[in-house]
Amino acid sequence: MDTSLKLEHIDLPASPRPNPDHADCRGVASVLSRVGDKWSVFVIMMLSDGPKRFNELKRMINGISQRMLTLTLRGLERDGLITRTIFPTIPPRVDYELTDLGRGLQQPVKALGQWAIAHQEQIAAARTRFDARNET
Repeated sequence: MDTSLKLEHIDLPASPRPNPDHADCRGVASVLSRVGDKWSVFVIMMLSDGPKRFNELKRMINGISQRMLTLTLRGLERDGLITRTIFPTIPPRVDYELTDLGRGLQQPVKALGQWAIAHQEQIAAARTRFDARNET
């Protein structure tokens, strides 16, 4: 029995043109990577009840380093989701607050965070079962 493969030319229809509805996938992915980042979710949740100072946010978000909080705040500011207001006091006071755009994100982010909290035990159990089945 001959099991060799033969290369043949097969006429295939031309690739369809990209769907214009999907043209912004990269842009959407970029936005989702920002708002879906765990630290961004926490910052948005913490700012949902009003402006906070840097150290206040750092105390509220367990486990975040100063550097990661700085990077997260800069990214959120760059994306127009928060504002950074510097008050000319000694020492200078800096407040972070959600913009209108950021406030529009509050509800879905808060729902996502609450869902994660409510289901973390189920997910941990599923991971344990999966890992036990796949150990070799």
